[in-house]
Amino acid sequence: MIFLDEAGLHVRGGRGGDGCVAFRREKYVPRGGPSGGDGGHGGSVVLVGDARLNTLYHLQFASIYAAERGRHGMGSNRTGRSGDDLEVRVPLGTVVRDPEAERTVGEILTDGERLLVAKGGRGGWGNQHFASSTRQAPRFAYDGNEGEEFRLRLELKLLADVGVVGLPNAGKSTLISVISAAKPKIADYPFTTLIPQLGVVAGHGIENPFVIADLPGLIAGAAQGAGLGIQFLKHVERCRVLVHLVDLSAFEGSAADDLAVVERELGAFRADLLERPRVLVGSKADSARQERREELHAAAAARGERLFEISAATGEGVTALVGEIARRLAEAS
Repeated sequence: MIFLDEAGLHVRGGRGGDGCVAFRREKYVPRGGPSGGDGGHGGSVVLVGDARLNTLYHLQFASIYAAERGRHGMGSNRTGRSGDDLEVRVPLGTVVRDPEAERTVGEILTDGERLLVAKGGRGGWGNQHFASSTRQAPRFAYDGNEGEEFRLRLELKLLADVGVVGLPNAGKSTLISVISAAKPKIADYPFTTLIPQLGVVAGHGIENPFVIADLPGLIAGAAQGAGLGIQFLKHVERCRVLVHLVDLSAFEGSAADDLAVVERELGAFRADLLERPRVLVGSKADSARQERREELHAAAAARGERLFEISAATGEGVTALVGEIARRLAEAS
């Protein structure tokens, strides 16, 4: 499955059916009068949340999503059948925007939630509606209305309780693979994670499971599009707690600088991200360099935060970290 978190969607509501011009012609009914039925309403296009989906990739295979048109009215005052709605299933966390009107149409957050994005046209009236004392044989009816038509922009922002951030190769994927059933790609080179990975964390002595997201590594200038840029920064927006990993074993740069780089990019993207509850973690403690350990402890103390040291490879400190994340989530709810 290819991960895709943005997609264009051309939607069109069904056209309403035309009203009918007809007259009642029955034996022993000398003054039957007009009997043209109404046209049926056009179907609407509706987005429906589906918890089984995690990408917008499936929306790339149709040039237009059009609902069914309404059927025309018929004689004997019979109304045409209304068109069926077209349901388009989307993953949870999908934000729908109308770029032409520069507005947000809505967002899908729960399984089965429905969002009307293109309303079908009304069916036209048949000539039965236009009879009066002075116009007893109207020979006209109304046509059905066209349905709404829009070109929309869909954007997926993952629904995760916890987002793991840090520079490339800080150990984010390894941590998530240890505390959840997720199986992200793990290797000893930067940008191993090219798409966000979700995992459910249960056990480890916590009462309530939570969803954690491994987000691709940030670098300086990410908020302006460098590296993987804002393509994945937006997935941090919905996370209630951030886990910030800093590699304790790296040989280049200082731990304090590594911490500050990610903070700057988060703040440049959205200032309020720096106010989110955050758990500061020194990773790869089994091969930590003492100089970096001291730098990171000093940086954490300057920010008034507790530093957790972990080794996902040996399991050191992992249970304590999961407990702290669960506690922070409980406080944030």
